[in-house]
Amino acid sequence: MSNNGSYDSRSGSSMERLYNGLVKENPTFVLMLGMCPTLAVTTSAMNGLGMGLTTMVVLALSNMIISLLRNIVPDKVRIPAFIVVIASFVTMVELLLEGFIPALYDALGLYIPLIVVNCIILGRAEAYASKNPVIPSLFDGIGMGLGFSFALTCIGAVRELIGAGEIFGFHIMPDAYVPCAIFIMAPGAFFVLAALTAIQNKIRINGEKKGRDMSKIQSGCNEDCMNCQDKGCSHRFYGASDGAKEKEAGKQTVKREDKALKADGRERE
Repeated sequence: MSNNGSYDSRSGSSMERLYNGLVKENPTFVLMLGMCPTLAVTTSAMNGLGMGLTTMVVLALSNMIISLLRNIVPDKVRIPAFIVVIASFVTMVELLLEGFIPALYDALGLYIPLIVVNCIILGRAEAYASKNPVIPSLFDGIGMGLGFSFALTCIGAVRELIGAGEIFGFHIMPDAYVPCAIFIMAPGAFFVLAALTAIQNKIRINGEKKGRDMSKIQSGCNEDCMNCQDKGCSHRFYGASDGAKEKEAGKQTVKREDKALKADGRERE
């Protein structure tokens, strides 16, 4: 759905949004977003899964509400409005975890309220939910959340297996195995993330060599600030869209005037 109310076909189907978040725009392995919880809480597979699913719930619900309000919230206050919506859902999720899953709440600790400033959630709100209908936005949030959960669970499982010989608390390695404790410490997170990202890149490169389309699906519009490579894009600033349009219109006017002058000069000759 574009700003003028028409549906943008580039937003994709619901299944496409799920696949996009899981594979082609995986927040961790492809976009490299949300590194703080990725590196901090993945000391075990259970912690990684819990953090990922908690983020997915907030992401999906926030996308849905922001999409509903996309034509109501003024452009100049959209970021504060997005943060208020996200913070509301984070507070509810935090209270539910504290009441019903206290062990997970204690394990994640400070990183639950920090979901409010997770760049994945705010990025999807700005790049997708604020420009598209409710259902695609909901599935975009679910897809991105599932991709984040999958990445954190994989990193946590590898760290737990090598660092403690277990996965989800179940002893896997033989009794003779000596755990490598560094993998459940801070440096281990960097080692595992680098290795898994390298594997993902290797798969992508091999797919491209075989002629497969491994390019990323765009995020629903040509103003995707999260994936945009133009560092000086005026859309990154509040209220700059109108100014950019006026500037572009001015350039077009100058070009037309130049053409008219040249044509007039040729006629006189």
